[in-house]
Amino acid sequence: MNQKPISTNRLDSIDALRGFDMLMISGGGEFIHLLGGLTGIGIIDAIAGQFYHPEWHGFTFYDFIFPLFLFLAGTSLAFSVTSGKARGVSNPDLIKKVAKRMVILMLLGILFKNAPLDIFDPSHIRYGSVLGRIGIATFLTTLLYLRFSWKQRLYIGVGVLVAYYLILLLIPVPGFGTGNLTFEGNLVGWLDRAIMPGKLKQITYDELAVSTQIPAACMTVFGSLAGDILLGDRSGKLKVRQLLVMGAAGIAAGLLWNIMFPINKHLWSSSFVLLTSGMAGILLAVFYWIIDVKGHRSWSFFFRVIGVNSLLIYLVTRFIDFNESSRLLFFGIYKYTTEPWQEVFNALGGFVLVWLFLYILYRKKLFLKV
Repeated sequence: MNQKPISTNRLDSIDALRGFDMLMISGGGEFIHLLGGLTGIGIIDAIAGQFYHPEWHGFTFYDFIFPLFLFLAGTSLAFSVTSGKARGVSNPDLIKKVAKRMVILMLLGILFKNAPLDIFDPSHIRYGSVLGRIGIATFLTTLLYLRFSWKQRLYIGVGVLVAYYLILLLIPVPGFGTGNLTFEGNLVGWLDRAIMPGKLKQITYDELAVSTQIPAACMTVFGSLAGDILLGDRSGKLKVRQLLVMGAAGIAAGLLWNIMFPINKHLWSSSFVLLTSGMAGILLAVFYWIIDVKGHRSWSFFFRVIGVNSLLIYLVTRFIDFNESSRLLFFGIYKYTTEPWQEVFNALGGFVLVWLFLYILYRKKLFLKV
């Protein structure tokens, strides 16, 4: 797919979808989960039941939140790299910039996961992090983006997922043999215990450690494919159609692969990556169609306020307890409700404070960029 870019301006739909994603991370997901079993409304209970992570195999909507962010990182990368090239920035300079960003995100991720950070006891530091994964995935995808075409990156992404499956299937784990995909006996956990410094989240395993980085990076590679579609010179309708086809293909492939390689967020299984990439492509198509093609932007402002400062709010919610602020400000109003509803209202109040904080920054045009 060698299409001539017509614009490198950021799209409102990407910011809005990123904001929707961060809404789930910064309080919206907790609010929905707490509603489970309180209203007596079946559909609300069903939606609330989607906001937890399965212990091992399986899938819920909550498992989709982080992969969606990785996918959108790739989509945004296509715009930023193309814009840089249009301004005459050389490939080495682009790589240096992304490498610097990767290092900063890795350091911020270590601080986020370990605060208060004891730098004198490195063996008890957890080095795997969400931010580090984003930084590494973006760096690897940039290297591929600058060197390979759309089709080549597609083949590389799919090829990596196939290789990952074969590695887990064929390489034996001491004491467990080959093809073991249990929590205790999988190759990913064994490798992380062998090569990952510091502590692992689940003691014998860590889903953000080294071994799952490569399949997770495929999310960002596939996101860059979506970015190229949006940058192309075709009509908005055709771009939406391409995104929908790509998304449907990813979902179908992920569900079929699930028969042999279970959908599993902890392992970042190939079926999981394809399923969530497909879902991300379809959701991006919907947002793009409504916001940028049809021009219905006003409703998306709520999400865009969050999306343009996604890194900031992710960090801030780690160090500022908005739920405690909500309790101090609003408990006198909701204290007469039952205890389960108090948790719901407190979570809602916390998120309102988060959004107002971001809105003030938005009005003052203060954005944290790395």
